[in-house]
Amino acid sequence: MRKLLFGLVIAGCALPAAAQSVRAGIEAWQKGDASGAVSIWRPLADEGDADAAFNLGQAYRLGKGVPLDLAKAQDMFERAARKGHIDAQTTLGLLLFQNGNRVSALRWLKSAAVAGEARAMLVYGTALYNGDGIAQDPVTGYAFVSRAAAQGLPPAQATLADMDSAMPIEQRQKGVSLAQAMVGGKPVATKPVAAKPVAVKPGTVRPVAVKPGTVRPVAAKPVLPKAAPVAVAASGSWRVQLGAFGQRGSAEALFARLGAKLGGAQAYYVPAGQVVRLQAGPYASRAAAAATCAKLAGQACFPVEAR
Repeated sequence: MRKLLFGLVIAGCALPAAAQSVRAGIEAWQKGDASGAVSIWRPLADEGDADAAFNLGQAYRLGKGVPLDLAKAQDMFERAARKGHIDAQTTLGLLLFQNGNRVSALRWLKSAAVAGEARAMLVYGTALYNGDGIAQDPVTGYAFVSRAAAQGLPPAQATLADMDSAMPIEQRQKGVSLAQAMVGGKPVATKPVAAKPVAVKPGTVRPVAVKPGTVRPVAAKPVLPKAAPVAVAASGSWRVQLGAFGQRGSAEALFARLGAKLGGAQAYYVPAGQVVRLQAGPYASRAAAAATCAKLAGQACFPVEAR
């Protein structure tokens, strides 16, 4: 809650009177005087101040300074959202999404996602990938989730790892290019993240459990099918390629999950532009590498010659 409210504080002395009053309400809230904060924000919200309406919506959502009233909270969020308040659009979208009104939720989340809000990009991107309440578009979904992950949002980083495991490399590369175009052609910065291994069915990403003000991933235990070990040559000029990832951490997570089925193969993390290719080997021949791929049912895999 405090994190969202802090975003309303603007440094400097030459603030308009309305902004000064909104800040006075924030200061009262931080001191524990929720009723005082509400009394400051209410007339400003009635006059059309988006920040005041958003903060008043949070007060109704939490039941602080006013009785808990989600209907009034939604009304206040919508007032602010219609004026372009990004936090209000995100919070309203998450509230509607949680209540099952996905059509309206995704409309607001899309608006906030286009503006670059990380939580909105995660939920809207996941919905696009799965075709959940919206036409399926995995490439655009990947672009939004990768941008949210680049902002350091942990659930987005976990979801991106799921997508990296499920999507063909061509789609991921298109998603990276689209993400760069969304931010004006600048590279989408990412950091390696040690993601937990997860079992993912091709074409499906785990739904994101959300509530207003926060996004949490759904915990899932890895389901690892048993497979006979594959003999790996001590040397050779062939490897198997298992995918390409926007983050090395995602590649490492996949290798950790598949290690038992690779019979002691070594991992190779090969940079290729904006992605890291995961390869394993070495194998003495193309046939030996192909035999390994044949044992990895459901996993993207093909032989490549080491270079």
